[in-house]
Amino acid sequence: MSYQPVDILLAEDSTADAEMTLRTLKRRGIANNIEWVRDGVEALDYLRSEGMYAGRPSGYPKLVLLDLKMPRMDGLQVLQKMKADARTKAIPVVMMTSSREEGDLVSSYQLGVNSYVVKPVDFTEFAETVAQVGMYWMIANEAPD
Repeated sequence: MSYQPVDILLAEDSTADAEMTLRTLKRRGIANNIEWVRDGVEALDYLRSEGMYAGRPSGYPKLVLLDLKMPRMDGLQVLQKMKADARTKAIPVVMMTSSREEGDLVSSYQLGVNSYVVKPVDFTEFAETVAQVGMYWMIANEAPD
């Protein structure tokens, strides 16, 4: 497997949502290097260069787009582990979810999420929301190296 530096790590179990996100970001020229993982365990393995990502060169994405409801390990568990690890705690994390539950929102912010975005159901609105998130975090936001 050949690895390139990654701008965005997308942790999303829905193939449809992931494909729309990838297509939108690439079409808008927001990020050329995106890695898609399908659950929380894969996300942490990627960030830690473990498991199937053990051969990956060191380095971290500039942004993590994290789904809340995923198999094996949900987004809150991933977020908690990321923010507890000195190597990954400064990586901006945007929770991209269909959940409008107040408890999920509050828990996300208590664990250190940088942004909580509810995914619109409408395709056009979904694409526009993804584009806005990408534009802000990849272009407008100033992050340390």
